[in-house]
Amino acid sequence: MTAERDLIPLNLCVLTVSDSRTLAEDSSGDYLVQALIDAGHRLADRRLLPDDRYKLRAVVSQWIADDGVDGILVTGGTGFTGRDSTPEALLPLLDKEMPGFGELFRAISYDEIGTSTLQSRAFAGLANGTFVFALPGSTSACRTAWDKIIVSQLDARTRPCNLATLRPRLKER
Repeated sequence: MTAERDLIPLNLCVLTVSDSRTLAEDSSGDYLVQALIDAGHRLADRRLLPDDRYKLRAVVSQWIADDGVDGILVTGGTGFTGRDSTPEALLPLLDKEMPGFGELFRAISYDEIGTSTLQSRAFAGLANGTFVFALPGSTSACRTAWDKIIVSQLDARTRPCNLATLRPRLKER
């Protein structure tokens, strides 16, 4: 008989990348915060920064270096406009990329927005044992990524496997 797994609450940070929004207008960040709390996780920190790759790297690097942070959800800056620089800012910080995340996100998004999903550069990976998920800035895209991919992978009860139960082994050498 297999014992049931329990939820392992994770400490997650939320970063919104926007040149036009304030925290008071940040529906995407609000959604992610409420979703992670509803799923039984804890909000470790929340920030909103302009689309500046050096400011993004500074904050995300601080969270990656903090052993108390298990994951980071970034929303915004993943498109193709001149100011969109989240991938350029954060991909160099990753120890390992998770290509399946972006591929799966775009496949799911295709059913929702058709070929416009090509404009998303959503990605995920691992840095210093910390999960990093970079999502588009729209609340709908954040909902798609959380509800259809992230929530189950951050839940230790998801079978056959999930990211949450890998946490103790992520820094193995």
